[in-house]
Amino acid sequence: MSLTADAPTTSAGAAHAAVRAHGIVKRFGAREVLKGLDFEIGASEFVALLGPSGCGKTTLLRLLAGLEVAQGGTIEVPESHSIVFQEPRLLPWQKVWKNVLLGVEKGKRAQALSALEEVGLANHADAWPVTLSGGEAQRTALARALVREPQLLLLDEPFAALDALTRIRMHALVRALWEAHRPAVLIVTHDVDEALTLADRITVMRDGAISLDVPVPSASRTRGSDSFEALRTRLLTELGVNPQEPTA
Repeated sequence: MSLTADAPTTSAGAAHAAVRAHGIVKRFGAREVLKGLDFEIGASEFVALLGPSGCGKTTLLRLLAGLEVAQGGTIEVPESHSIVFQEPRLLPWQKVWKNVLLGVEKGKRAQALSALEEVGLANHADAWPVTLSGGEAQRTALARALVREPQLLLLDEPFAALDALTRIRMHALVRALWEAHRPAVLIVTHDVDEALTLADRITVMRDGAISLDVPVPSASRTRGSDSFEALRTRLLTELGVNPQEPTA
């Protein structure tokens, strides 16, 4: 089965693709946000999606998550998928470990503790969300996504509200978690440097379509290297930004 305007359901894609989207059309009123878009993510592939505000990045992510329905085209995604938003969206009246198990049928405390251990928060299991820092709250949101053992992890600008040092730590954590679990990952971000640090492939969206799709060699993840700077310049130019201007 596939996800269409008439059948908002999901199913596992082909063996070598976690996500297949073909001819996706999405309108909000008279405005066409996605215009026959084609997009794929391979199994265990880490993909970053860049683009200016309003280009359709988050709309595509929400379609993959099943939170929106397209007016045209087909989408195939794994049944097992999780999403982490910009805000952690924790329930303040539930302790951290219970927040991790939200939506997990018959979830056990041991499952939550295992996920919290992976994000370095096992000792916060019985804390209330109000006591957490921004980084800790977002790590809790990551644990909540991982406890479902998803084949597809969707990240919607999850580090945008964090300070610079916390973001660096979160980048290292997310990359380590991906290497341990190997889900397919899509991160939507405005930050070119963040995309280069995390992803194996970077796509750029402009005006509801993919305008650039490039692999990220391992050398290009080393900040300051010639390969990093060359790819960074190419991405910024595609986004219509002067490469000499700071990003973030």
